[in-house]
Amino acid sequence: MTTILIMQCKAMPLGRMPLAWLNPIMGFRTHTAKLLCVAMLIGVQAVSLQGQSRHVSELAVNLGDTSFLDGPAGPGVVAEQIGDAAHDGRMTDSAGNDVPGAGAVNSISGLAHIAWLNRKRVLGGWYGVEVVLSAAHVNAGAQGEAGGLGATTVSPFVLQWPEHRVLGMAIDQRVVADFDLPTGPYSRVSNVNIGGNTFTVHPYYAITAFPAKRLETSWRVHYLWNSTNNDPPISTGAQSTQAGQAIHFNATAAYKVWKGLWIGPNAYYLKQITDGKIDAVALHNSPEQVGAIGPGMVWNSGSWFFYANAYREFGAENRATGHKLVLRIEKTFARPADR
Repeated sequence: MTTILIMQCKAMPLGRMPLAWLNPIMGFRTHTAKLLCVAMLIGVQAVSLQGQSRHVSELAVNLGDTSFLDGPAGPGVVAEQIGDAAHDGRMTDSAGNDVPGAGAVNSISGLAHIAWLNRKRVLGGWYGVEVVLSAAHVNAGAQGEAGGLGATTVSPFVLQWPEHRVLGMAIDQRVVADFDLPTGPYSRVSNVNIGGNTFTVHPYYAITAFPAKRLETSWRVHYLWNSTNNDPPISTGAQSTQAGQAIHFNATAAYKVWKGLWIGPNAYYLKQITDGKIDAVALHNSPEQVGAIGPGMVWNSGSWFFYANAYREFGAENRATGHKLVLRIEKTFARPADR
């Protein structure tokens, strides 16, 4: 069995969402916008030969980079810095077994994010936009290492609805259309790239519910479509590659233990729903899957928010798996009411 790993690192602001200042009574009602973004930068665009099956892996997406209090938001601006550290120590095949010869990959990344919500409404929700710039450094051992600026994510359509009640529970929800542009450096002769040489369409729906006093649960469901890379790394021996479509989600449950401090478990799951392609030929038995769970917290002090989330992955198929730590700090700026 021969395995060729082409590492591609891509920053994706897949966790961008307006969030709001916290209200002492409700725990956090919407007075300012707070958009979260992803910090998972390590993506494996791997073309691996396992028997008769090769694999084009998914680029980086928002797996656990957004978490607690995900749904609430309101008119205003948010500025945010996200730091991410990841260690992928295993590569698994379609049966979840280790792939021999696949070394560990370590990465650190940073995202600078700004988002804005207008007071004007569309379909009953506040309309907004966002931009995320990224940078990363990846060490893939014998495969090489690379660092620099990554992809740029833009969203011309953020729609955030005001809080309402369903069955006695406060509900906050949002839809966002994200587009990731291939602005990072890319080279066909390199096995490790910060840029991905493709663009993605990545809409999502986020919701937070408060089923009881001091208790929250947040869910964000994404759909992912990847364009074709018509200039893949030379080592793949291919003229074109395209990762398959995927569905993935983040989920949390947290308890407010003290003033602005929420603590609880956070998790994520990804499932590729169509085969990847090499030279326009579908690769059967190649879709990816991975889940993860771990502890997390968020602490709010005035217009500042501090997040920490840790994850351990399991159940991986056709992808690298390991551990991840996400740290975020953000500042919200409320927009005054129109006069």
